[in-house]
Amino acid sequence: MMARLARNPIALGVLAILLLVLLGSTLAVVPETKQAVVVRFGEPQRIINRFKPTQNFGQTGAGLAARIPFVEQIVWIDKRILSVDMDRQQVLSTDQLRLQVDAFARYRIVDPLRMYIAAGTEERVSDELRPILGSALRNELGKRPFASLLSPERGQMMDNIQSALNRVARQYGAEIVDVRIKRADLPEGTPLESAYQRMQTARQQEARSIRAQGLKQAQIIRAEADAEAARTYAEAFGKDADFYDFYRAMQSYESSFVDNGSGQEMGKSSIILSPQNDYLREFRGRR
Repeated sequence: MMARLARNPIALGVLAILLLVLLGSTLAVVPETKQAVVVRFGEPQRIINRFKPTQNFGQTGAGLAARIPFVEQIVWIDKRILSVDMDRQQVLSTDQLRLQVDAFARYRIVDPLRMYIAAGTEERVSDELRPILGSALRNELGKRPFASLLSPERGQMMDNIQSALNRVARQYGAEIVDVRIKRADLPEGTPLESAYQRMQTARQQEARSIRAQGLKQAQIIRAEADAEAARTYAEAFGKDADFYDFYRAMQSYESSFVDNGSGQEMGKSSIILSPQNDYLREFRGRR
């Protein structure tokens, strides 16, 4: 038999091609980045190189895999983190601001069998998650004001959206790794100007309220200080009336004639009085 094939190179070439086709239909190389679902007549049979979070790279079962030729096929599913981008959508916040929001989610196929049964392909999983991401985003942002996007509260918002999206992703054998908002802009034109005007008005009202509270506190402190000073003067007058008169006169002289460098309008008065005037009696030694 072999001698006949050796004398017939065409037959030998055909046999070699058939052997290569048979070998190619029997063996497959499973890369580290792929999961393989072996399907027989449309029914999944087994999974090769399935994702396991506890396994290290290079120890996951990748390499040569055997299958029944012409009977079993392999459906490849990515093990890496995949992305789904949400179409730009308009969201209404609680402070009646219409926002143009761009967002994305990162997910990984952790149950390839369920994914194959429920969706068939990774593209179908992305198509199913995209509207759910938009719905979860609208629901969450619709509960909060625009300012929450610029505060630490944003992290909690992302966690809530991720949890809502994860409940749907599990139905397709996927796990949401992360959800992020790329941009959240106010629409151009009149709505944007109106939003800026409302924000400006709100900040002005807040500033007026803070100033009013500050003035109120200042008046209270000033009144308490004046009351304390009056009480101190009264006690001093009761103990030594002459010293009280002298102290008050010195205060008046300082305000009228002495520039203490404080920047206040003090020490700039010019007064023409008789030396015998009572106002100057402290200069005369109370004579």
